[in-house]
Amino acid sequence: MHRLAAVLAFFVFTAPAQIRQLDPAFIERAALEELQATKTPGAAVAVVISDQVVFSRGYGVASVDTGALLTPDMLFRLGSTTKMFTASAVVGLALEGKLDLNAPVSQYISGLDPAIGQLTANQLLSHTSGLHDEAPMFGSHDETALGIGIHAWKADFLFAPPGRIYSYSNPGYWLAGYLAETVAGKPYADVIAERVFSPLGMTHSTLRPSMAMTWPLAQGHEIRDGKPAVIRPAADNASGWPAGSIFSSALELSRFVIAFMNDGRLDGRQVLPPKLIAIMASPHAEMPGSDDHYGYGLQLSTSRGVHWVEHGGSRAGYESTIRMAPERKFAVIIVANRSGSGMPKLADAISDSMLALDRKSETEPATHGLDAAELRRCAGVYVNGTSKVRLEADGGALKANIDGTVARFTRAGDKFLIGEANGAVQPSKLVLVPDASGRIEFVFVNGRAFRRAD
Repeated sequence: MHRLAAVLAFFVFTAPAQIRQLDPAFIERAALEELQATKTPGAAVAVVISDQVVFSRGYGVASVDTGALLTPDMLFRLGSTTKMFTASAVVGLALEGKLDLNAPVSQYISGLDPAIGQLTANQLLSHTSGLHDEAPMFGSHDETALGIGIHAWKADFLFAPPGRIYSYSNPGYWLAGYLAETVAGKPYADVIAERVFSPLGMTHSTLRPSMAMTWPLAQGHEIRDGKPAVIRPAADNASGWPAGSIFSSALELSRFVIAFMNDGRLDGRQVLPPKLIAIMASPHAEMPGSDDHYGYGLQLSTSRGVHWVEHGGSRAGYESTIRMAPERKFAVIIVANRSGSGMPKLADAISDSMLALDRKSETEPATHGLDAAELRRCAGVYVNGTSKVRLEADGGALKANIDGTVARFTRAGDKFLIGEANGAVQPSKLVLVPDASGRIEFVFVNGRAFRRAD
């Protein structure tokens, strides 16, 4: 494994009292350890304190074929951290009076199926639209595919009544992006460039692969025959760009983060409206089975006394993490070039070290079996689009077949069931959501709700 590629800058900087001094050697050890353990070719890291990037480095390689060292100004495809940029554009248009977040999108987009047209921007941005989830990596390169695909949707694109439950939906953000495109009167990629990238000085960030390839670009990798290999051809699907396809770097993402944590100010200028940030970071949907919420393009939680505003992203060949603690004026940004490797241990290590957080104090509630009546009440098939969860009794536990992956769940506290870890970093949690009569209507797992089908 190659070591660091570049150190762009260190500042003479005194951290706020609640933040420990940054330790570059500690970060390097943690980064290289996780890269090796996950067979990830490379990653770039940026740490923000207050209104400065206090640390930025690349580790490993941009491509296993060329061995080119990775730098923190290289572009990566982000995955779902794109959603905070789509939300920024939609909320910005709403603040200018060009759309109403609570109005049916059919007021702005003609020709939609009536069931789709009833949805609101608020529901789309908060994942409460009832649209099923899917995320095809390959598709058309033509930007008109976004609108063409959405106009083909029928009522069966909804798996649940709008507003009924939080359930992560990439198509919801496709429609949100198309709403911005329609209202602004220009392609979605241009809307994001003009309303977000340009004001923030994100000069290399883009949605267009033909632009991204003209800048230093980390190649996307997957594990093939036990080793990382470049994905060829590179994945692209213009019909899903608003949910997860921005190309950006750790350093350019830090510009968005600085503005976000400083009421829209960057480089001494007001580049985003403070109200836009407040709306995005407000809780708009409760996540079943937890105290966490979803804002607009952002997950909101509180852990060990710290309020976190964050999002992860996954795309074929890439992963990204943007984690902010606005009240502490602290953030960490990580981009990596391997499918399924979001570098969570590195993000935790940097956050825990610099904010002096003790992860050992976190404990899960004790588990116990389910009785026969509860098992009968839960058993059944639950669906979200083409994905299915089948629950059946297995002794005093529930056996869940989640799209072919089988896990056993037992009761944990009063909010959720917890699965056997089976070597995973975190065991799966499954939440049972009853209707008004007490019948289990949804199960919620891995961020998505599944509605009873039988």
